[in-house]
Amino acid sequence: MTEFRPQRFQVLPSVVKNLIIINAIMLLLDYVMKKYGINLADYLGLHYWTSSYFRPWQIVTHMFMHGNIGHLFFNMFALWMFGNVIENIWGPKRFLIFYFVCGIGAALCHLTVLGFEFGAIEKAFALYQQSPTVDHFERFIVQHIDNPGRYGFTDLLHEWQANPGNLIFRNQSTLFIQQYLHGGYDINTHTSFYGIMDEATVGASGAVFGVLFAFGYLFPNTELYIYFLFPLKAKYFVALYAIAELFSGIQNSAGDNVAHFAHLGGMLFAFLLLRYWQRNNRNSFY
Repeated sequence: MTEFRPQRFQVLPSVVKNLIIINAIMLLLDYVMKKYGINLADYLGLHYWTSSYFRPWQIVTHMFMHGNIGHLFFNMFALWMFGNVIENIWGPKRFLIFYFVCGIGAALCHLTVLGFEFGAIEKAFALYQQSPTVDHFERFIVQHIDNPGRYGFTDLLHEWQANPGNLIFRNQSTLFIQQYLHGGYDINTHTSFYGIMDEATVGASGAVFGVLFAFGYLFPNTELYIYFLFPLKAKYFVALYAIAELFSGIQNSAGDNVAHFAHLGGMLFAFLLLRYWQRNNRNSFY
């Protein structure tokens, strides 16, 4: 779809280079601050909007935070691999706009999906509080709690089933669910702990997936070598990746802490922005 001009090509153009540098610095800073008991993800990672940790700027800052060096390396390698070509074609300004639109769009999609998930569990909790029986508690665990043994739900259920008339377990079950959702304070360790609504989402993956989509959109027939051995056209690579992310997001396996719908959101906003630019600025789209 577009013609490549090697004389203009930069192996590491300015925006891609600076994004890699900033992300690397932020990971190093995060490691240093944790040694002083400060978790930057509490302030800069993306939190659900009802969480006490949520701040509006996190919709942007989460793109510069990563969980570990492996997470950082994967995202920055993909950014360099596909982003350098795109930035060489578009120039730094358009590429930077595109990158942030995809990243912010991914965050909004992720928050929307969380809204459906957390809205359902909060509604179920409200119904449970109206009739907190051992049978309803077991049903709530089965339907809404991933890995209940980790949070003590299984032990509490078994104790309650052995003594169903004990009203203490009714109060404990409500407290367990409340803390599972919103966190609490451990009097033994004198530390606060997160609920599932307080967990931070970090990483540039949404923006990077948008860049990946743009590469497949602009160079659909370019062959990519999977594991450096198996050739696959970019359009099929992007399509298969999107299908895999959709399947993983719908499946929502226990222990899977990947924001699959954020990845898809980055691709979606990439498509929308590319179509908008193509329709309104045909002469200089490339």
